[in-house]
Amino acid sequence: MANNIQAIRGMHDITPEQTPYWQQLESVVRDVLHAYGYREIRMPLVEKTELFKRSIGEVTDIVEKEMYTFEDRNGDSLTLRPEGTASCVRACLENGLLHNQTQRLWYMGPMFRHERPQKGRYRQFQQIGVEVFGMEGPDIDAEMILMSARILKALGLFDSVTLHINTLGTPEARAGYREKLVEYLSLHRDKLDEDSLRRLESNPLRILDSKNPAMQQLIEDAPRLMDHLDEASEAHFDRLKAYLDAEGIRYVVNPRLVRGLDYYSRSVFEWITDQLGAQGTVLAGGRFDGLVEQLGGKPTPAIGFAMGIERLVALLEDQGRAMPADNMPHVYLMAMGHEAEMKAMQLAESLRNELSGLRVLLHCGGGSFKSQMKRADKVGARYALILGDDELAGGVIAVKDLEKGEQEHRSLEEVTGYLASSLGLNK
Repeated sequence: MANNIQAIRGMHDITPEQTPYWQQLESVVRDVLHAYGYREIRMPLVEKTELFKRSIGEVTDIVEKEMYTFEDRNGDSLTLRPEGTASCVRACLENGLLHNQTQRLWYMGPMFRHERPQKGRYRQFQQIGVEVFGMEGPDIDAEMILMSARILKALGLFDSVTLHINTLGTPEARAGYREKLVEYLSLHRDKLDEDSLRRLESNPLRILDSKNPAMQQLIEDAPRLMDHLDEASEAHFDRLKAYLDAEGIRYVVNPRLVRGLDYYSRSVFEWITDQLGAQGTVLAGGRFDGLVEQLGGKPTPAIGFAMGIERLVALLEDQGRAMPADNMPHVYLMAMGHEAEMKAMQLAESLRNELSGLRVLLHCGGGSFKSQMKRADKVGARYALILGDDELAGGVIAVKDLEKGEQEHRSLEEVTGYLASSLGLNK
């Protein structure tokens, strides 16, 4: 007998028992984004490899080690998107969305990175991304953070996370700081781990984000980017903090927060939890004012953030959240006998036609009365509607309230009104 084919390591299924949490999360996020006036954009999963090399940076871990890259039949190098921002910028440029206009956009879908799978980190993972183009002030930075806070509050996760913020300054200011940092780290090469030695010349700021316990004192004693900021970036950051203070948003200024992609500048932020082990960041972003020009457009200020759906769902599950009620059927409709089964199917269609939002699960496949009732309980239905030969002959149907354990008979003509009234649905 042949072995069963299994999913690729790091790429997982989301079963029907799990999808209600995903649907609830997606619905909450969508509602908040629409309340702020953000519009959805959808991009392809596959892009030209050059897009990510030019945007993310050729000496980043993502491009060097993590991208799923292949040649198609025409010999073109293509890549499964490892993140959404570069794709969004490409789509905006290609479709003329940035010509003398501002944009508030969001998207949702899978990203792909060949990383070591662990809790909260997968090779195919789902993200919701939010991007704004054409606004350069700290007010839009503050709106981004306030909007992300509202999402976390709506999900009931706000008390489980902490906001960290930092500023990376302009590329010019960061270049001057980079020299000071390399000079300092070079004096302590013997204390750098393998990854840090590799990054020393290519991407030294990423060393500050190392989680290696043996290097934490070295990182703590390193020169601070905050001490090398240009005046405009410092004023921008001070204004951002003033907005957050005015709204009562608590935050930690984390000078070691650098983010992992080359295109970030000025404001960066992360919402972090201590409930998911090493993978503590659940939502993160920052400004990328130079990326549009880097990809061939006119200079355009921009800011965005992304949230990992798997990590947010893991937080919801770890807190023991109950199954969202709007994924349970209102009614489990069961029948005994061929004529009753025929009538039950007609009734199910009629109820769906007449009651907007009613969720009816029709029992199919036969079985004893006892087995059908067990199924009604198992799926979490509020009511069981029971139609047998006796009920059919009398023009009635048995209605059992599965929460109260009470049962009564209603005429087939009045059952629609009864359900509408008891469930608060509109006819």
